[in-house]
Amino acid sequence: MRRAFTATSLPEARLVQQMLQMAGIEAFVFNANAVGALGELPATEIWPEVWIGRDHQQNAARMLIERYESVAEETTDCPKCNEPNPATFEICWCCRRPLAVTL
Repeated sequence: MRRAFTATSLPEARLVQQMLQMAGIEAFVFNANAVGALGELPATEIWPEVWIGRDHQQNAARMLIERYESVAEETTDCPKCNEPNPATFEICWCCRRPLAVTL
């Protein structure tokens, strides 16, 4: 097993886990319940981690994770109100108009 991704939250870790599993990559989340140790351990030590079960799938997992991370930084402008929205949004956060899905 190898660590493939360190998330800042459990929902993000689960999202990456599901993305990998949908691609046929065995993935597990560790530190899912470690938030209870906050204060006893540094915050960076309790962040959820996504691990892959098979070493030969490491390159495929890395490519998917890099794509996920690059899309998280992209934005798209709403055609109605011109507000920037993360590329992963399907509905404008400002005016609620449907956006073109870029994934």
